[in-house]
Amino acid sequence: MKDKVFEKPIEKKFEFDETVASVFDDMLSRSVPFYDEVRKLIISLILFEQKEGKKVLDLGSSTGKFLLDLYAKMDARMELKGLDNSEAMLERARQKCQAFGADIKLELADMLAYEYKNEDIVIANYTLQFIRPMQRIELVKSIFEGLGEDGVFIFSEKVIFVDKRLDKQMIDIYYDYKKTQGYSEYEIAQKREALENVLIPFTIEENIQMCKEAGFAQVETVFQWANFVTFVAKKQ
Repeated sequence: MKDKVFEKPIEKKFEFDETVASVFDDMLSRSVPFYDEVRKLIISLILFEQKEGKKVLDLGSSTGKFLLDLYAKMDARMELKGLDNSEAMLERARQKCQAFGADIKLELADMLAYEYKNEDIVIANYTLQFIRPMQRIELVKSIFEGLGEDGVFIFSEKVIFVDKRLDKQMIDIYYDYKKTQGYSEYEIAQKREALENVLIPFTIEENIQMCKEAGFAQVETVFQWANFVTFVAKKQ
């Protein structure tokens, strides 16, 4: 279903309700540059480390597309689980899992209150940016503490730049990209207004520092297009 959420005047701040859930896959593919390629990249990284019983936890799993793609490609029987605080998103994920016969656990949960325990790989694709900065820092600490000895945290984020002129240029480049995906200037402006004070990005350096302060020994970027970046943080 095509994303037309912002063709009409907005009446509230952005939230992951049924309206968004119904078009979310299209919204991601058209709004996030190289989203499909990044998803494939992360899946490839996981498959290098796959083994029976390894736990993969997806935070903000939405409609389940990432986990379903991973499930289809893995050879070892890993334990896949998705967390989301939107029942509308989870219902669509459940329908997909049932249709494909995929053994994926889905849970309605607040990731800030969730008990992370003996996790092997935690994924958060464009999820942390919707969490308030101080809570975000505490969440990453909880993820670190809940990872096993060789645990890995892989996350993608929209970022800002310290150089304000460069930051403005990156935003303009991104908006031009959205126009090529079929979004009108009105839709782009509507979404920007809806996301104001809802999506709060960090710089690349702030994301890396957040992970290191949480305890991660290594933090690398493995993908970047303009102001969209994917990070890999290793516990040791």
